[in-house]
Amino acid sequence: MDGEPGESASLFPVKVGEKLRDARLAQGMELADIAARTRVPLRHLQAIETSDYSGLPSPTYAVGFVRAYARAVGADEVALARELRAETAGTFAERPVYESYDPADPVREPSSGLALAGAVIAVLLLAAVGLWYGTDWFRGGAEPAPQPSATASATPAAATPQVPASGGQVTLTATQPVWVRIYDAAGQRLFEKEMAAGERYDVPPTANGPMINVGRPESLQVTVNGSNVAPLGPAGQSVKDVPISAEALLARGSAATPAPAAAPSPSAPAAAPKAAATSRPPASRPSPQPLPPAFADNSTAP
Repeated sequence: MDGEPGESASLFPVKVGEKLRDARLAQGMELADIAARTRVPLRHLQAIETSDYSGLPSPTYAVGFVRAYARAVGADEVALARELRAETAGTFAERPVYESYDPADPVREPSSGLALAGAVIAVLLLAAVGLWYGTDWFRGGAEPAPQPSATASATPAAATPQVPASGGQVTLTATQPVWVRIYDAAGQRLFEKEMAAGERYDVPPTANGPMINVGRPESLQVTVNGSNVAPLGPAGQSVKDVPISAEALLARGSAATPAPAAAPSPSAPAAAPKAAATSRPPASRPSPQPLPPAFADNSTAP
């Protein structure tokens, strides 16, 4: 009779769920209170108390819920977790367990050798790009013409402008406010506004037969490659449909026309002595000398 309780205990061991339920009832708590404390769904707590773990996804979830339940009622969570693993060993072994993919799984991570090879390839690619754009090793040693040389060669040309026989850059500079309209042979407008004093406009060299309308042509300084050309028209008279291509302007001639031959300034000094000479009084004529007797008129002799 003395061994009956121990024999009964070994034949019918108390399950983990029953121990947790007894601990809860001993403290006078409802199952909803345990759910509120542990944040474990009520249906899982009911399954634990009835030892029905078929609704739980894996033994990991079951152990975690039991440990939380044990902490809530003040039971030994470590001992109960160990008992639960032994109790559910056959339950979860009967069905396959599908675990979610863990990004931190070392099996699915690339090996260190592969990662090192990728880093080396990336460094080599960056070095190749730098050598391609920074040197001429891969381009047969052909060095492009440096940009400063073009600028340096253009500087003397700007200092001593020379007008070519044909073509060139036409530039209009306003010496005072003036309204202009520039268009091409097809009537397409290239430039139209009131230019302020000092404002300049470069006629596109590729323009097709550019022409101009301007009210005061004397207010525009016209240059071809920096050299002045003849004005677009007489002062105070508006002009219309005047060609302003480089060829047309060069055909009009240069603005610096030679001085006329009969200019008053060089001839004035020579005229002064002549006038002075004419202002002198006429010299007295010498009295006639008597003719020799041989040449005398003898017709009146007695």
